[in-house]
Amino acid sequence: MSETSAVATEYRGCELPTDRWYDLDYVWALPREDGAFILGITDPAQTMAGRVQYARFKKPGRHQSAGKPVARLESGKWAGGIPAPFDGTIEAVNEAVGRQPDIVNVDPYGEAWLVVFRPDDPEQAWERLTPGSEAVEALQGWIDRYDVQCMRCAD
Repeated sequence: MSETSAVATEYRGCELPTDRWYDLDYVWALPREDGAFILGITDPAQTMAGRVQYARFKKPGRHQSAGKPVARLESGKWAGGIPAPFDGTIEAVNEAVGRQPDIVNVDPYGEAWLVVFRPDDPEQAWERLTPGSEAVEALQGWIDRYDVQCMRCAD
């Protein structure tokens, strides 16, 4: 299920793929043809978190409201929930991230996707997300606000 970005903007070392949709905080969403979305965290978010040591997921089949966590990531300096960008149901979790959480720091837009999430209301889901081409400026502002210089951990 790896999805890699063909088109990306780079800012302060942070990769910002324009083929994704964003919550304009730290979650990216990639729509699938079946109407579900693959969710993950952005490059600047993984940098701020530090090397991820633990990943826990809500179970597939569980409904989550917008803002409620679909997963929890922990590093030596940060622990936090990854919020659902819209109301929906978790269809699948990335077991590879559960086994090797630090792949989030290596490939946040590819192998380290977190969950497949199906929106309750597809129209509302699209309204709550911003396309990558329009999100770049806001994401650059986020990077500046938190003074992030992105780095990827080695395998």
